[in-house]
Amino acid sequence: MSQPNQLSISAGQHSDKGRKTINQDFHGIYIPEEPQLTSKGIAIALADGISSSNVGHIASKAAVTGFLEDYYCTSETWSVKKSVLKILSATNSWLYSQTQQGRYRFEKDKGYVCTLSAMILKSTMAHLFHLGDARIYRLCGNDLEQLTNDHRLWVSQDKSYLSRAMGINPHLEIDYKTLQVNKGDVFLLTTDGVYEFIETKFIVKTLQNLTDDLDLAAKTIIEKAYQQGSNDNLTAQIIRIDTLPSQNIDDIHQQITELSFPPILEPRSVFEGYKITRKLHASSRSHVYLALDAQDKQVVIKTPSIGLQNDPAYLERFLMEEWIARRIKSPHVLKPYAQNRQRNFIYLVSEYIEGQTLSQWMTDNPKPSLETVRGIVEQIAKGLRAFHRLEMLHQDLRPDNIMIDQFGTVKIIDFGSTKVAGVTEISSPIKQENILGTAQYTAPEYLLGDTGSTRSDLYSLGVITYQMLTGDLPYGAEVAKTKTKSAQRKLKYRPVANKIHNIPIWIDSAIKKAVHPDPFKRYQDLSEFIYDLRHPNKEFLRKTRPPILERDPVIFWKGLALIQLIIIIALLVK
Repeated sequence: MSQPNQLSISAGQHSDKGRKTINQDFHGIYIPEEPQLTSKGIAIALADGISSSNVGHIASKAAVTGFLEDYYCTSETWSVKKSVLKILSATNSWLYSQTQQGRYRFEKDKGYVCTLSAMILKSTMAHLFHLGDARIYRLCGNDLEQLTNDHRLWVSQDKSYLSRAMGINPHLEIDYKTLQVNKGDVFLLTTDGVYEFIETKFIVKTLQNLTDDLDLAAKTIIEKAYQQGSNDNLTAQIIRIDTLPSQNIDDIHQQITELSFPPILEPRSVFEGYKITRKLHASSRSHVYLALDAQDKQVVIKTPSIGLQNDPAYLERFLMEEWIARRIKSPHVLKPYAQNRQRNFIYLVSEYIEGQTLSQWMTDNPKPSLETVRGIVEQIAKGLRAFHRLEMLHQDLRPDNIMIDQFGTVKIIDFGSTKVAGVTEISSPIKQENILGTAQYTAPEYLLGDTGSTRSDLYSLGVITYQMLTGDLPYGAEVAKTKTKSAQRKLKYRPVANKIHNIPIWIDSAIKKAVHPDPFKRYQDLSEFIYDLRHPNKEFLRKTRPPILERDPVIFWKGLALIQLIIIIALLVK
């Protein structure tokens, strides 16, 4: 979903081996075409191989090329931070393993080690990643603002060494920060061979005087550092923000509504090549129809309500549903219908699931077995994990948004409230409210205005599990009334055992933990909850172990009789 005015930059860069025999610095910039320019942004990176190593240049090249190439292979649903940390961690592991397999595995300063300073410019934000002693600056008037910290440990006035770098340790520790960018902002990335030998005033003057030739500006800065006695490799990159994505809501709305709104569809009518069979659902927000394609295959068509054609936030969410569906590959998530035809209207097409909603299933099965409930919950969890792997939160998990087909396969449907990490980073003039799901299934933290997490979806799944077993809700209708943390702490969980006497206590404890009002006291991962539904958690058994009178009354009374006998004998002896 591109925006009318794209992000654009001007760039200049230069590198020189200086007085060294080999240039161990490596640098690069990648500006993709749309749609990746909007979804992933522009990547800039600079690395400096350590001078004590003969393979430092290999390390710096691997770090930069891996960053520039692999970043664009990560999912566009992922946040910038997750995408970059994934690829840098992989690169760091490779560099470290290369050193460990070589002759210098006990001498890190001779291995595959380099610094790395990198930027991702996405929408109106700059994402900075840094470790080592190269630097990233921003030009601020007549001064330079240093945006990174040097990871260098000084052991004396003349001697120091890198405390952090790529390839030094098996686990990556990297600085990350974000900042808002503005049109005209100028950034400078440079190695220590430059900034240690040149005055700030000269850099600022050069950047101000050579705005029309940034390559020359970078070369001028490097030549000055060389003249000042630099004895290291020298590299500089200059980035200027020329344009930012449009912040005009009228432009965005016009782009979204390039297609026409469909009319109310009637049975037997033909719409875009589909024959309408019947209406499945209608609300103030959308209409859903069963239809046949050209091969008489049943599909579902969803159209937006004509009354919302002037609501750009609603339209963007509506179109995002298909975008989301096309990126999730799971048998437990609704599949979009592959289309080759040209569209003239705004609508969505998906597979038809012959079956019933979980809500209807619970009405038809008021007392399901524990094993049946486990099977359904496990399938829902598999669908949710498909969302979470892509850094998506469903945010509206409820029985009406879950279908069970005629073969018992469970599928999550309706992505109108789904939050996508990579998309939320894209600045837009359209104000997107954090649409809450149905109150009974909404995690308490949403009611406080907090940002959701995977544990929020877990809460909804826990409530559904409780409802399938009991036909009720774990806190009744009280959660929706709580608007403060203190009120949420007073919520009283209603044990499943109060309604189903033969259910294991540890099952009840697992559900109670999943629906805890405090998200940090829930399970960290869905898999932990699913595991505890099948395997008695020892922690729960210790907490819920009933007294011996309930567990084995015979042993209790025998023990009590023995104690009484001992007391009687003791009295008789006296």
